[in-house]
Amino acid sequence: MSPAQAAAAGRPRVLRNAFALPNLITYFRILCIPGVLFVMQSDSPRNAFIAAMLFAAASVTDFLDGYLARKMNLISFIGKFLDPLADKLLVTGTLVMLVHLGRANPWVVFIILSREIIITTLRTLAMGEGTVIAARDLGKQKTAFQMVGIWALLVHYPYPLLDLIFDEPVNFHRVGTIFLYISVLFSVLSAADYFWGFVKGVQEKERERKATPPPAAPPAPAPPAPRAHPASSRP
Repeated sequence: MSPAQAAAAGRPRVLRNAFALPNLITYFRILCIPGVLFVMQSDSPRNAFIAAMLFAAASVTDFLDGYLARKMNLISFIGKFLDPLADKLLVTGTLVMLVHLGRANPWVVFIILSREIIITTLRTLAMGEGTVIAARDLGKQKTAFQMVGIWALLVHYPYPLLDLIFDEPVNFHRVGTIFLYISVLFSVLSAADYFWGFVKGVQEKERERKATPPPAAPPAPAPPAPRAHPASSRP
């Protein structure tokens, strides 16, 4: 074991690999969140473009940190905790601000955020039952449509540069709204899929408990041997 590995092994579990590259990328994503929200406060084409670029950079790091953690074998306790937390903070904060700016429908955001709460609750309950709900394809598709939709709603304004590619200016608000509606559909479907996976996992765990025989009772301790009395010296 190298000195660095020995030092890491002696740290508390939550601090091991805390400053590894994947976790540094996660910290960057968390720092992007207040930046996105701050720039969104001043509603202008320039600030909208900056906010969209910051959000895009943060979204890319969501895939990058997980890939590097697996590739470099640097999966850590703090990474498992902060990675999903950073994702939820980024999406929740941006969607709430989009509602405030009038770019997103409140009921759409309500469904998306409710889905996140439901999934988090199901995963917590599943861990309590000793089972794990794996990531589902519907959830990944939901995330893809959601991120593109939020990015387009952040851009919001048409830009002359795009006239070189398209005959008419791109209505980013309409594109973002359509993608967000599609993500709502996938949110509902993936929530139902996660719930079904939770039910199946709990039922399978219950069958395993019933099939496993109870541990045998420990054998009763042997009675103490009778004490030998010394022979009498009297005649």
